[in-house]
Amino acid sequence: MSFFKDLFSIFKKRELLFLESQKESEDVYSFLFEKDKDFTWKAGQYGLFTITHKKIKNPTKPFSIASAPTENIVKLTTRIGDSPSDYKKALLELKPGMNVKASGPVGTFYIQDNSPSLLIAGGIGITPFRSILKQLEAERVGDGKQVELLYFDSNKSFIYKDELDEIANQTSISVTYLDSRDDLHQEMDTFNALYKNNGKYFIAGPKSMVDSISSYLQKNDVSKRNIKKDSFFGY
Repeated sequence: MSFFKDLFSIFKKRELLFLESQKESEDVYSFLFEKDKDFTWKAGQYGLFTITHKKIKNPTKPFSIASAPTENIVKLTTRIGDSPSDYKKALLELKPGMNVKASGPVGTFYIQDNSPSLLIAGGIGITPFRSILKQLEAERVGDGKQVELLYFDSNKSFIYKDELDEIANQTSISVTYLDSRDDLHQEMDTFNALYKNNGKYFIAGPKSMVDSISSYLQKNDVSKRNIKKDSFFGY
């Protein structure tokens, strides 16, 4: 059923009005768009976004939606380095009043029940988790769930840190910042020892990191069906 819902939503396209961009860190930018009344998603899902203001090769790319459904904007956050792709150059060229086309939402990377949940973010992989945590905060259901976020970034650039800290202060959600893979493994081991396969594990970030952590969990007797993955690719 989820497959057919995704298929239907992919063919439903809409235009989103660009509002503004924000610089989150030295090489990370957020792009904010007006939210249509009929555009909604489950926190953690992604959409397909198409550049329309100029002709480029491969104008459509997937992005996790970093804003929560309860917010009044569509927020996309991405890393843009010194030699950006044509797609990311086009994002930087967006001016208020321009549009992009969007289709979706797509994916099952969202919390579906009250199981204890360990959210593991690597770098820019924090984007779907911002949506999830902001939604839990807005619904005030974070207090009724055992939710922990492990935010791993060897560069210690932790985007959204102020927002995440505020969420942690307002709810029972735990947020831990890590820059060591050993420390990350230790935190995962602690959660696993407490909940084993009663817990759900969500991993988002670069594909190599996601695959490595998934393998580590499975070697520590976490069932593959309790692990959800969202791999990020550079483009």
